Amino acid sequence: QVQLVESGGGEVQPGGSLRLSCAPSGTIFTVYVMAWYRQAPGKQRELVAALTGGGARNYERAAKGRFTISRDNATNTMFLQMSSLKPEDTAVYYCFCSGEGVLTWGQGIQVTVSS
Repeated sequence: QVQLVESGGGEVQPGGSLRLSCAPSGTIFTVYVMAWYRQAPGKQRELVAALTGGGARNYERAAKGRFTISRDNATNTMFLQMSSLKPEDTAVYYCFCSGEGVLTWGQGIQVTVSS
């Protein structure tokens, strides 16, 4: 089973930027959708951004204009560029992939926005 490995999280001050990466451990021949979710303490997991295999993007309202989802089509490594970060963006971020023979989540990575 393909696994997803996230990296790039950490602590940043309000207004700062971070770039998250999500790399699959094996080959995914056809990607249907890849996405980033997040879960803040005491809250349900929510969709942040999604990218279909055809290139369509969808963003959660609070992320629109500040976050950009992208993917390296050669490796299916997915990225989330986050700018103008706010304390309310603090959460564990999870990547997700649905593809041919693949339905999997990453282990999660902490993003903390604090002064």
